[in-house]
Amino acid sequence: MSVDVGAVVAARRDAFRAGTTRPLRWRREQLLNLQRMLEEQSERWARALHADLGKSETEAHITEIGFCVGEIRHILKHLDDWVEPERVKVPVSQKPGRAEIVNEPLGVVLIVSPWNYPLHLLVAPLAAALAAGNAVVCKPSELAPATSAELASLLPQYLDTEAVAVVEGGPEVATALLDERVDHVFFTGSTAIGRKVMAAAARHLTPVTLELGGKSPAIVDRSARLDVTAKRIVLGRFMNAGQTCVAPDHVLVDEEVESELCERMVAAVHDFFGDDPAASADLGRIVNDRHVARLQGLLDGGGYEEVLVGGDVDAASRYVAPTILRGVRPDAPVMGEEIFGPILPVLGVPSLDDAIDAVNAGEKPLALYVFAEDDDAVEAVLERTSSGGVCVNHTLLQLGVPDLPFGGVGESGTGAYHGRAGFDALSHRKSVFRKSTRPDPSIVYPPYGRWKSKVIRAAT
Repeated sequence: MSVDVGAVVAARRDAFRAGTTRPLRWRREQLLNLQRMLEEQSERWARALHADLGKSETEAHITEIGFCVGEIRHILKHLDDWVEPERVKVPVSQKPGRAEIVNEPLGVVLIVSPWNYPLHLLVAPLAAALAAGNAVVCKPSELAPATSAELASLLPQYLDTEAVAVVEGGPEVATALLDERVDHVFFTGSTAIGRKVMAAAARHLTPVTLELGGKSPAIVDRSARLDVTAKRIVLGRFMNAGQTCVAPDHVLVDEEVESELCERMVAAVHDFFGDDPAASADLGRIVNDRHVARLQGLLDGGGYEEVLVGGDVDAASRYVAPTILRGVRPDAPVMGEEIFGPILPVLGVPSLDDAIDAVNAGEKPLALYVFAEDDDAVEAVLERTSSGGVCVNHTLLQLGVPDLPFGGVGESGTGAYHGRAGFDALSHRKSVFRKSTRPDPSIVYPPYGRWKSKVIRAAT
């Protein structure tokens, strides 16, 4: 490992302690420069994302470049209000006085980002960290090397290098960075690695935001509009070749409408990607050979009755066809882990209650989708399940609402960001109480006789 990560962190801490990152003007400048970087270099970002994941230019804009620009614009629009101290009421017993909550930056934030949305999932938390007035060390994923190289090249050209650094490298670099004492760790990735990150941070009692994953279900009630439902599930499942932490991982559908839903989803796959999905510009590729082999293993593991569409794998081009499986057993290999690829298991269930029970039998997912025209069915799912977030009658769109916190619960993560939630996650809400030296009544000081005690008890 050639980089001295200790020196990198120390330099960012020096910048923070010098007060570089605290002024609102500096924060706004950095955010505007970050937005400018995304817009001015959009073609370079699109090329890098295509090289790493086979993303089309349109998908790269929607899910990465444009998303981050929108997030930054939202932050800039509201930042002046967010940084203002928040006045709170003072009890009668402590008047006259003034109480407020002051949002102060934490210090040095370490962002360890994943490979599946390698621009989006580094830049969005970076924007939140800068808005809150922190210095930042960024560790992009080595599994998306083209995007990582662009981040290492472009971020220093647009941002204050005294306060923001990019460190490239593999797991050994991430481990070394986690050994350093920072003030917050923001990690996006698998639950297994999230546990290791949390354990490393615990050595320094460093707070963490963990954006993890899990098997996010799509529940389809018998009242659902199946034509729309099929298209929206297929869109959410196969975007980015299924390598999305909030993609619908599997479908729990009422047996009464299972056949029709399956037919419509197969039709949607053909409509979206044509008769030869391998030739479609709108279908990405799997990130590397190891993940292709993992997905091939899930398909080879069986535990399902039929492949309705897809099932083809070409390791040489890192291509896995959009695949829908029917008659999937709960103990099938595809149901044993987060799939993170273009494979969609369909499980028929006798009723909505059975679908809810199936969700509750597993770990709490990062996202949950429910498709129903029956409002009572929707409310039943909302009230009786727990997940990081829910989208009703669509997929993925909950991420696009800046004022909706995005985060997991239980195994799917801890903490949240986007919009104000990101600013709050990377700030310390410091309580401040101001008291004048006048008046200074003697009743508050000992000795406490009977009369003083009576007055104090009455006042409190």
